[in-house]
Amino acid sequence: MGQRVVVVTDSAAMLSAEEAEANRIVVAPLTIIVAGEALREGEAGTEPAEVAAALAAKRPVSTSRPAPAELGLLYQRLADEGATAVVSVHLSAEMSGTVESAQLAARDAPLEVVPVDTRVVGPGLGLAALAAAQVAAAGGSAEEAAAAALARAGAATTYFYVDTLEYLRRGGRIGPAAALLGSALAVKPLLAIDEGRVVARERVRTSVRAIARLEELAVEAAGSGPVEAWVAHLTSPERAAELRDHLAARFGDRLRGEVRSGELPAALAAHVGPGMLAVCVAPAVDDA
Repeated sequence: MGQRVVVVTDSAAMLSAEEAEANRIVVAPLTIIVAGEALREGEAGTEPAEVAAALAAKRPVSTSRPAPAELGLLYQRLADEGATAVVSVHLSAEMSGTVESAQLAARDAPLEVVPVDTRVVGPGLGLAALAAAQVAAAGGSAEEAAAAALARAGAATTYFYVDTLEYLRRGGRIGPAAALLGSALAVKPLLAIDEGRVVARERVRTSVRAIARLEELAVEAAGSGPVEAWVAHLTSPERAAELRDHLAARFGDRLRGEVRSGELPAALAAHVGPGMLAVCVAPAVDDA
């Protein structure tokens, strides 16, 4: 019997249940803690709108990685089901201990487990997991699938806008000095994911200008070749739809498929707050 490589990712990848199933990707849920109550992503109470409402009401909201034992049980189950290797593709270790849990669980797993720190989050992670799954489906090894995930993540560019830096500050994803500076100047920050971390990209004076600039940055990052694009938001469906339509028009025939669009999962929503808008662009897979 030949090898059977299974791709595991976490719920920060923004893959729908249908897309994960269609690509044979197993999604490990992250944990959201709202006012002391721990809930796994996907359970009642973890809808993005509910998390956004809790944040707006200043209820304490935090997140937690899967425990190594939890991932260990998952790897055991996959082995029992016939998997010969696992590629565990996770969000940046700079933002979460999930990949560390995968590394710890891999030590005692009954099959080969290759943990991957993609150094991205959200749509970039989703693209990485899908790239790994494509290699696995074609009969590639765990190492080849892991390399594909890293290459895809490295080729993706993510920019995002938040109404306030306060939620990123609360979660420790951005320093207090940067958050204070943004508040003091009353500016609207444009941020990026760079080397696994949230970094300030630009500051503009209004949300309208910020969103327009988000579009321009995405178009610049896309280059001149075929491109895939993904828009994410939190409680901002109108903003997301407008950006999606603008990008589709700007990319034209270079766009592969549609511009994906969706609301952030709760584990990411907890750290950015209502009003967040993000865009991720990457060279189309056949041209990457």
